[in-house]
Amino acid sequence: MYRYDEFDHRFVRERTAQFADQVRRRLDGTLTEDEFKPLRLMNGLYLQLHAYMLRIAIPYGTLSARQMRRLADIAERYDRGYGHFTTRQNIQFHWAQLKDVPEILEKLAEVEMHAIQTSGNCIRNVTTDQWAGAAADEIMDPRPWCELLRQWSSLHPEFSFLPRKFKFAVTGAPNDRAVCRGHDIGLRMHTNEAGEPGFEVMVGGGLGRTPMLGKTVRDFLPVGELLPYVTAIMRVYNRFGRRDNKFKARVKILVHDLGLDAFKTEVEAEYAKGDHEHEVEVSGDELQRIRAYFAPPAYEDLPERDPEHDRRVFQDKDFAQWVRANVAKHKVQGYAIVNVSLKPIGGIPGDASAEQMRAVADLAERYGKGEIRVTHEQNLVLPHVRRQDLHALWQALERHDLATPNLGLVTDIIACPGLDYCALATARSIPVAQAISRRFEGVARQDEIGELKIKISGCINACGHHHVGHIGILGLDKQGKEFYQITVGGSGAEDAAIGRILGPGFAAEEVPDAIERLVQGYLKGRNDRTEPFLAWTRRVGQQELKEALYAAA
Repeated sequence: MYRYDEFDHRFVRERTAQFADQVRRRLDGTLTEDEFKPLRLMNGLYLQLHAYMLRIAIPYGTLSARQMRRLADIAERYDRGYGHFTTRQNIQFHWAQLKDVPEILEKLAEVEMHAIQTSGNCIRNVTTDQWAGAAADEIMDPRPWCELLRQWSSLHPEFSFLPRKFKFAVTGAPNDRAVCRGHDIGLRMHTNEAGEPGFEVMVGGGLGRTPMLGKTVRDFLPVGELLPYVTAIMRVYNRFGRRDNKFKARVKILVHDLGLDAFKTEVEAEYAKGDHEHEVEVSGDELQRIRAYFAPPAYEDLPERDPEHDRRVFQDKDFAQWVRANVAKHKVQGYAIVNVSLKPIGGIPGDASAEQMRAVADLAERYGKGEIRVTHEQNLVLPHVRRQDLHALWQALERHDLATPNLGLVTDIIACPGLDYCALATARSIPVAQAISRRFEGVARQDEIGELKIKISGCINACGHHHVGHIGILGLDKQGKEFYQITVGGSGAEDAAIGRILGPGFAAEEVPDAIERLVQGYLKGRNDRTEPFLAWTRRVGQQELKEALYAAA
């Protein structure tokens, strides 16, 4: 994984010292809260309902075991013993004390981490496929490109004060595990007729108040032209994006208002102005330097099958269930990708205790080349595990309540912190997620239902990605009471779609029953067990979905 150079170290140290002085001045009253707010937001510090929340960047979701241990230390010393992993592959601490934040940032800097640009009207954390560098379907590891984008965007003088926040997602595979069309810019790699890698460039995606899917502005962009081309997009947005209304300031509104063809014309005109030969040469040299940090680990020469592993799968149904649900195919034979669920039945989606973080760090070193990934679905990944070690790893994960076999199933729920923490929220998310999880806790029942992605947001800002859930749940305030709107048929994958609202919402206590009715409608109406829930929602009409959702409600 990427290692800081001297510039990175100096850059983070200087920003940490600068913010420490700003905190000191806020504490002694020299700065008012209004003066302090833009400064703290540029350093990932929010003022939420009960305390400050510190959002720490995990660039493209990649962590070392050492870094995970430092996060555990921070959770234990400065928070309440846990952290919350988010849909931007970051981690949040919800109980930070302002006086402690400079010290937290210093401790992060010691392990090459920071909180810079995790908020504000700037380019936020670049996210990517959590299986990057390991996935069997991957064309090329996208993380060097993500790191290039991170370096290019960090305190970029032209793009540090954009009309609104801006988010990138990148995938190096044709199968989209990064919700590319749900981002301001999405980059999905594929190859041209000559077999050369390049990116499909999508612009104007975003959820929230006005959900939209990104539109393709380039079918194929050679990888060497990435920085000049995204620079052109950013300049068009910075020049034409609205600043008079924050609700209409995202690039998706600009693309919509101009129209795709007019937007593309502006981008191509801006792109034509650039000194591409110079820019590509510089980025190419830098990319080669960065790529060296993402060289594959030293894999052993292993057989594809391991007889002892196969025997354990045959004899132990619990282990077999976990393998079936949480283990994915690796591009190197004899290895596997292990998905670590942070969704225990009745638990808080995305939360991990300090003890669990340390356990994952230890297990990553013992079984996974010391590397950990954070997923946008609020789980963790050990990307390089020998197949012969899966049983021992599973046993260790079970001891720490990290082996719930539910990846992609009905209890693998995304949920934002909601009204339990967030000052913007209009309803709670966590209790609803917990209630649904308990309703569907049976392993056999989850298996029968199959893939079903439920996503919950506590307000229209959509931090829980509810618009692209197979079932989306949006919490709103209705005359002082929380109620929940249900959408159906969304997807964040390569078949991306915004879910459809079927009708009136439900009180919190009614939501599990509503989901139950939808699931029962699916089980009765699907063609056979091979038809997934999402395919069923797209095959049947709106009326049939309504009848299922509101039957005897």
